[in-house]
Amino acid sequence: MSSAYTLPDRLPLWQRLVFAIPILGRIGKEVAYGAEDNLLHAALAFVSLWGCCILLFGVPGLYLPAVGLAPLMLVLLTVMAAG
Repeated sequence: MSSAYTLPDRLPLWQRLVFAIPILGRIGKEVAYGAEDNLLHAALAFVSLWGCCILLFGVPGLYLPAVGLAPLMLVLLTVMAAG
């Protein structure tokens, strides 16, 4: 079976571990090594999933993913401040 993207011969350990996760790993691999518009498609899928969460669970579906992503934003801001 041929792939839509070409992977390097040897991936770093962290990439092999992330790409081994069943669904999220495949999405990450497509974003990292696939076509350029895959990032947009992944972002739209995330927003659509969040919208489905809101429809299913109401207000908790709106704010709980945002609360869950708050530590990620803290790490992102720390990395950006460190330069």
